[in-house]
Amino acid sequence: MIRRRRDTDLDACVAVLAEVHAHSGYPHHWPDDPAGWLTPDGLTAAWVAETDGTVVGHVALCGPEVGRLCVAPAARGAGLGGRLLRAAAAQAAARGLRPVLDVKATDTAAIGLYERLGWLRRATERQEWGGGETVTVHRYEAPAARPAH
Repeated sequence: MIRRRRDTDLDACVAVLAEVHAHSGYPHHWPDDPAGWLTPDGLTAAWVAETDGTVVGHVALCGPEVGRLCVAPAARGAGLGGRLLRAAAAQAAARGLRPVLDVKATDTAAIGLYERLGWLRRATERQEWGGGETVTVHRYEAPAARPAH
């Protein structure tokens, strides 16, 4: 089930994020304040994925930017990442925005998901992520909304 995130979900979301970080290295650098990282400035809305009443995934929307998308390793393969992504993209589209997201070029599992769902790579750039570290990042844009018939 996908639903809007509540403040009481943050501890569970941080636990999922910790699992994802240990498994896949996302986020790239573990934040000093993970709950704050999941609630960035400009947050429009956030959603969680639940399985049997347990939070197993998260996504946030800040204006047109989709981010903070993660699904617990044990819950992957059930389509939850795609459902979370669609929830955020639909909210952006309802606000008249074309959703976009950034992803590290090495995050092939996430890239595969975005491309399977029709997201389009619009740019690739190298970004400085502190400490002299340079990371290659792709920018994706949601597919154009289908006109209503």
